[in-house]
Amino acid sequence: MAQTVLITGCSTGFGKLAAQTFASKGWNVVATMRSPEKENDLATSDTMLVTRLDVGDAESIKAAVDAGLAKFGGLDVVVNNAGFGSNAMFEQSPDASIRAMYEVNVFGVMNVMREALPHLREQGSGRVINVTSMAGLIGLPGNAVYSSSKFAVEGLTEGLALEYKALGVQFKTVAPGAFPTTAFMDNIESHVSDGDDALRTHSESLRAHFAAIAHGSGPPQDPQLVADKIYECATEETPVHNPVGVDADGLNHLINTAADREAFIEMMAGRLLPA
Repeated sequence: MAQTVLITGCSTGFGKLAAQTFASKGWNVVATMRSPEKENDLATSDTMLVTRLDVGDAESIKAAVDAGLAKFGGLDVVVNNAGFGSNAMFEQSPDASIRAMYEVNVFGVMNVMREALPHLREQGSGRVINVTSMAGLIGLPGNAVYSSSKFAVEGLTEGLALEYKALGVQFKTVAPGAFPTTAFMDNIESHVSDGDDALRTHSESLRAHFAAIAHGSGPPQDPQLVADKIYECATEETPVHNPVGVDADGLNHLINTAADREAFIEMMAGRLLPA
């Protein structure tokens, strides 16, 4: 019997690629998104269910999980991919924007897991894969709020991996580096031009510095690498934390080889901050 995966945020980007990757490997796929009526590439079939799920709407989450169980008879893997980013220093970030980001990036992940976990726990097996970011490995200047939301999910996943180990449910994170998908760029809130003159000047300087780093880092990375890593975490024995991409792998290496966290932060300050 084919296994079943439920994936959030499948309308574009990593989510859509992951849905297509699992389907190509013979899995049943519950491909969820906020507006499935707009979806043209993923068609409902015997092995693909395209359905609505808004991570902030508990009823829609329950309906999607129930629909997947009814169609495929089980649930083996959950991939929490839905999320969005921001470009803004902390003082430039409106309170409503910060709360909205946490509602999606953190509480949305919790909402989906809260609905799915009783099914996985009852069968004594399953995997939950939470897509985070390289920004969850280091607090990025100019993106501190976004980093904090991804740090939260990294810590949550690590705790759950231990909490559910004896219950047969595995938890993993996949932390992509810089993969400039159109979907991710379209979902970035920017407040770089907000605030007083000093804030705007420094924020724009940080943004220009990051752009220069990205320009000198080689050709864009293939987003399929992230979908492949998600599939690997669903089917093979992998660590709890799984960076993906040359930049994320390099950052993880620096973290693991630094003398201590403070030494790592000082080293990164020289790279991430404008001279």
